Amino acid sequence: ESDAGDYTCVCGDKQSTASLAVHALPVLFKEELKNEEVQEGTSVSLRCELTKAAPVQWKIGSRVLKASDKYQMRQLGTTAELFIHDLEVKDA
Repeated sequence: ESDAGDYTCVCGDKQSTASLAVHALPVLFKEELKNEEVQEGTSVSLRCELTKAAPVQWKIGSRVLKASDKYQMRQLGTTAELFIHDLEVKDA
């Protein structure tokens, strides 16, 4: 999208200008989340990969998760990870 704009070709005192529009492709999941089964008291990492870098939001049900001692979020380029520490049965 940052390549959109007006481009001009100049030759001496003559010029030609064209406008370029770039339509963004939708963000899709290249690698989806996988189901996990882990023991109480341990930690788990949930990971997904997108087709292009974009902000993500982590939720459990309808509740948006915020970074804390329990929840740690990391995003490097197209890969997003959620770390859940000290798992309890209610975290399922």
